[in-house]
Amino acid sequence: MEMIVRFMKDGIVRGGSYSVENGIISGGELLKPEEVFLLPPCQPTKIVCVGLNYVKHAQELKMPLPEEPILFLKPPSAILAPSGQIIYPSSSQQLDYEGELAVVIGKRCKNIQAEEAEKYILGYTCFNDVTARDLQRIDVQWTRAKSFDTFAPFGPWIAKIDPSDADIETRVNGNVVQKSNTSDLIFNVPQLVQFISGVMTLEPGDVIATGTPPGVGQLQKGDALEVEIEGIGVLKNTVV
Repeated sequence: MEMIVRFMKDGIVRGGSYSVENGIISGGELLKPEEVFLLPPCQPTKIVCVGLNYVKHAQELKMPLPEEPILFLKPPSAILAPSGQIIYPSSSQQLDYEGELAVVIGKRCKNIQAEEAEKYILGYTCFNDVTARDLQRIDVQWTRAKSFDTFAPFGPWIAKIDPSDADIETRVNGNVVQKSNTSDLIFNVPQLVQFISGVMTLEPGDVIATGTPPGVGQLQKGDALEVEIEGIGVLKNTVV
């Protein structure tokens, strides 16, 4: 299965396809991932995130299931490449990981019905909704806590998968801290595309982060973080 990838080689940004068997193919050239610098696989105009969207996560927090998706935004300035370093802000004392499945929009859409959603989706990737949890509690609304530079790592590439039944796992320093399946989503991908496109126009390359499963916890400087999703791959970042 080939996946969409963006990378930099010799100072030039290039695109191509990636497969486990062959590596990266770009312009007829065959490359290994370790020979290039992987970039975020798309350039979104906006990152739309969904809060409290796993049944077991809501149960973990002892909160009722939401009746509608809870939305917030991360700015494009928060984007971080695969293997990039998450910067622990000096204004925060509690930095949390949130491993998530992300949807990448392929075609401009507005007011799309759920049954049409797949036509507008380019594919899926791994996402980490890094959060300054203490600032989130102080502010009540989430903009500052979610928007620091480097707080939106995603990648390493875009894949076509079945988003209704994919295992998702987050690891910190090799230890499994989140382990779930997208079948536990409260609002599935087609429902999210319908709801969000009813609010705002979605442009090609825009990212929808679908929410995090139970097991959210803290990060420390020096931690190595991995978000792995079945059929996609592993997003790797470190904290500095």
